[in-house]
Amino acid sequence: MLLISQTNGLDLAQTLDCGQCFRWAPEIVSGGWVGVVAGRAVRARQSTEGALELTGLAGPLPEAEPAFWREYFALDLNYPALLEQMSAAHKGLKECIAAAPGIRVLRQPFFEALVTFLISQNNNIPRIKGIVSRLCEGLGEALPGPGGPYYAFPTPERLAACAPEELAYLRAGWRVEYILDAARRVTEGQLDPEALRALPLARAKEILMECKGVGPKVADCTLLYGLGRWDAYPIDVWIKRADRALFTARVKDPAAYLNRRTGNCAGIAQQYIFAWARTSLCPETGIKKP
Repeated sequence: MLLISQTNGLDLAQTLDCGQCFRWAPEIVSGGWVGVVAGRAVRARQSTEGALELTGLAGPLPEAEPAFWREYFALDLNYPALLEQMSAAHKGLKECIAAAPGIRVLRQPFFEALVTFLISQNNNIPRIKGIVSRLCEGLGEALPGPGGPYYAFPTPERLAACAPEELAYLRAGWRVEYILDAARRVTEGQLDPEALRALPLARAKEILMECKGVGPKVADCTLLYGLGRWDAYPIDVWIKRADRALFTARVKDPAAYLNRRTGNCAGIAQQYIFAWARTSLCPETGIKKP
């Protein structure tokens, strides 16, 4: 078991159940979470003191693993200081952070983030997780272990070699064409994560939107969750409602406003805004609950 004691206020439940990832599931018995990240099947749980405990489910985790998990859970960022800065930047944002202060924006594998958010379009979380699970079981590497086997996310090359009819079992409908196009573009070098990290945000977003089915939201989700572009600001119906509730009419571009006020961390702020909106705004109207 790996033990990481300095977690800077991370809350696993808030982080893994906020809609940013689809390969973690809660375990009632252990009180932890089981997931597969970059070919690693693990159980993650927190001690009463807040330390992060990671147990390999397909063999022991290598000694070098702490660095990988610190990066994945963004434990290398000084979140307490960042949240203090954000709270001072806007009084409404302070309230949003208070709704789920333990959320951390994960650094997920690029290709997995791209494909899972393509799958997420016009979909609900249980169905997204079902499609992703079938995809991994059908095409991912098996990771034998207690309670398993577990499955790694398929490689771009494995997916790119498939014909659409071979993915009928996913029951993903029109999304299959988008998944295959993304896999082929990555395999052929048209989508290079390192190049996308280095480009100005707007240009990186344009390139992602050249993929079939990738609109502004999927592009921003891929940039934020799959490339660590904290300045990307995914917008869905909840964020639109929250922006109207939080900002005055003078704020024409909430993403740009938040990037200015938070040091280009609008995407991180978005996670707290989303958590607040789902609990504090009426679904029908977007008006704050009494």
